[in-house]
Amino acid sequence: MTLLPDFYHVENITSRSNNIHIAEVHLNPGHPIFGGHFPNNPVAPGVCMMQILKELVEEVEQKPLFLAHASNVKFTALINPNENPVLHFEFEISHDEQGQVKVKNTTTFEETVALKLTVLYNMAIF
Repeated sequence: MTLLPDFYHVENITSRSNNIHIAEVHLNPGHPIFGGHFPNNPVAPGVCMMQILKELVEEVEQKPLFLAHASNVKFTALINPNENPVLHFEFEISHDEQGQVKVKNTTTFEETVALKLTVLYNMAIF
């Protein structure tokens, strides 16, 4: 389940190794969020990009997660869904002694780096 239905769809997730994964994600330029962010100049909100990453990691890990900590968050390019609707998330997953999930991510469109970050997730308990 995604937090923002119809905001994006995952074309595929491939694994380069046991802990490095690449996902091809297609943004929906017609999603209502782009009408407010920003009218006539749509930009993918940074927090939404971070949410997509969390959902990709949940898919790979097959468990619900919640964000515990984010560091080195760098938004390096604006993502206009009309011009660059296809994104590539490359992320490396590792686990620490406490069972936390550490992820290093680089998100690109074409040859442009749009986002780099390191995040730490805890397993969600319901």
